[in-house]
Amino acid sequence: MNPEQHSKISASHLVRHAYVYVRQSTLRQVIENTESTKRQYALRERAIALGWPPDRVVVIDSDLGRSGADSDREGFARLVAAVGLGEVGVVLGLEVSRLARSSTDWHRLLEICALTDTLICDEDGLYDPGHFNDRLLLGLKGTMSEAELHVLRARLLGGQRAKASRGELEMRLPAGLVTDPVGRVVLDPDAGVQAAVRTFFETFRRTGSATATVRHFRTEGLLFPRRLAGGPHAGEVAWGPLVHHRALRLLKNPRYTGAFAYGRSRARRTAAGGATRTPLPREQWHTLLLDRHPGYISWDEYEANLRRLHENAQANGAERRAGPPREGPALLQGLAVCGRCGERMGVRYYRAHGTLVPEYHCRRESIEHARPLCARIVGHAVDRAVGELLVETVSPLALEAALGIEAELAARAAEADQLRRAQVERARYEAELAQRRYLRVDPDNRLVADSLEADWNHKLRALAAAQEEYERQHAGDRGLVDPAARARILALATDFPRLWADPATPQRERKRMVRLLLDDVTLVRTDEIVAHLRFRGGAVRTIQLPLPRSAADLRRTDPAVVAEIDRLLDDHTDAQAAEFLNARGLRPGVADRFTAAIVSHLRHKYRLTDRFTRLRARGLLTLPEISALLGAHPATVKVWARQGRIASMLLHDNGERLFPRPAEPQRPCGWCGSPIPARPALRGGKKWCRPGCCYAAYRSRRRDAAPVGRDAGEGPARHGSALDAAHEVQSVA
Repeated sequence: MNPEQHSKISASHLVRHAYVYVRQSTLRQVIENTESTKRQYALRERAIALGWPPDRVVVIDSDLGRSGADSDREGFARLVAAVGLGEVGVVLGLEVSRLARSSTDWHRLLEICALTDTLICDEDGLYDPGHFNDRLLLGLKGTMSEAELHVLRARLLGGQRAKASRGELEMRLPAGLVTDPVGRVVLDPDAGVQAAVRTFFETFRRTGSATATVRHFRTEGLLFPRRLAGGPHAGEVAWGPLVHHRALRLLKNPRYTGAFAYGRSRARRTAAGGATRTPLPREQWHTLLLDRHPGYISWDEYEANLRRLHENAQANGAERRAGPPREGPALLQGLAVCGRCGERMGVRYYRAHGTLVPEYHCRRESIEHARPLCARIVGHAVDRAVGELLVETVSPLALEAALGIEAELAARAAEADQLRRAQVERARYEAELAQRRYLRVDPDNRLVADSLEADWNHKLRALAAAQEEYERQHAGDRGLVDPAARARILALATDFPRLWADPATPQRERKRMVRLLLDDVTLVRTDEIVAHLRFRGGAVRTIQLPLPRSAADLRRTDPAVVAEIDRLLDDHTDAQAAEFLNARGLRPGVADRFTAAIVSHLRHKYRLTDRFTRLRARGLLTLPEISALLGAHPATVKVWARQGRIASMLLHDNGERLFPRPAEPQRPCGWCGSPIPARPALRGGKKWCRPGCCYAAYRSRRRDAAPVGRDAGEGPARHGSALDAAHEVQSVA
């Protein structure tokens, strides 16, 4: 070192520590490039030669295996912190690139070193960042170090892109594809892996949903292969349950079509030091070569799968696309279009009388402009009308469709059975392999023998579990297409209305049938609900429905029913009127059937004339009035009413009655024949119209009863008879 550089070191530097920074970019460099590591550790002797005591020389080597472009290096952060605290007199590194490959980190370190009067030493010399010339030189070295890294990366990336443009770049292959010994990409020779991948794509083709595909694999107990990327078993195939994110990657990977694709995403660093990958549109891919190797699906099917995933998304841009059929009762889920703004309408549910009722709503105006909902339509009546129209419009399914359905079910069951059988065979092979390993081991080597025996037992248990699962699922598949099930399928296939109305038909299947027939349904709400149905063939049908009644209207009893109650109350009590209304199928607004209490409530609410007033207006008498009129005790009148001897009408359900006024009956006089009133009607009544007729009748009777030629003793007798006649006349009077 020349005297000028040595003069930069002062006593204030020597009283502080000397930090030696050691770094290699990768672990492979640490293992193979040992000479570079030795040269960096040798900087400790150079710090001692510059005058620093050995106990003040600190070596930081915690960043071995870390790239200089990483901003989250622990050792570099410790170095910068110590420099900022003024604890460092000099920082030693083999070259500038050892300290940092990023201009941001490098210039930040220079700023802090200049503020704390810290020197920087590399293989070329000693620098003081506080001096302009030294700082300019260090800045150039840092820029050249970063440019060197860029050049190296550009060379490597250029070579990759050149090989990728020819389709020769070796890339990590997904499950189901392998590289043969000559470097060609071929289908996995494992028949179980091929069957699992083909089943995956066929299931998605049938269900149209990644979630439904994952659910099918879980329900059928099927496993899916994946190739391990790291660890001691890197490159091996591991079997496990299919998960949703892996299903999406399979559907979006063009390698399954036999195509070679490179540059499908762009990697960018984040502020936290990590990296994120952003998918690129197809027109921005670097390389796309079709039909480069065997595949599982065609390119057209791959594009159809992407379109289906795009449609299944909950939201894409400003428009809500039609998602896959769900389990909810909304029949037009994903098909309803707002008649005002033309956007897709969403669905939400509310519960009424224990039943989920769908409601179609358009929220674009509400979200974007903070306005009320653009449209909101209760979907129960609309769904029912659409279903009835489809039943009327669609002809019964043909027999060929039924046979196709049966064949699909049988093929699906056979395919799943084949996959499960392959899993059993794989488990049996692994158990036999573990057995052979155990039998070949030296019996005296107990440690190895015990380990192999435990592995053999584990494989046997896995084989038993796979065999049991296969038998259980196989028994279920046999019941899937038995003759009875085939007969039911054929019967339903020839009767579309019955298939639609069958309670066993899931709502999701009804939605799938609707989507096979309709493109969309435009809903318009004005003074009525208008639904324009656009069929797949281009035909358009229009349905007009009345607006749904409000909650108050739904609870309000129909005026026609109130009028009927008013008519029934003329001749019936509340309970009798309720029975008549229920027999006619009429319903109140708040219950399933009428009761006496509901009729009484409606009578008071609508101010209907009560039954007592109605009967009194017709001239009926109360119990005291009829008792006085008949001259009988009230209890006697009640007995007569129960026996039916007098007319009466029930006033209340508790048995209280009113009585019609009895007519005045006429009877002839017993002597002269003149008409007289028969009062009281239930007693003997009068027989003569006046006392004279009564006396004359009495004399006539006495005269007819007296013997002829009576002697003088007749006088007293006639006198007594006269007295009796007088008493009778008096009673008549």
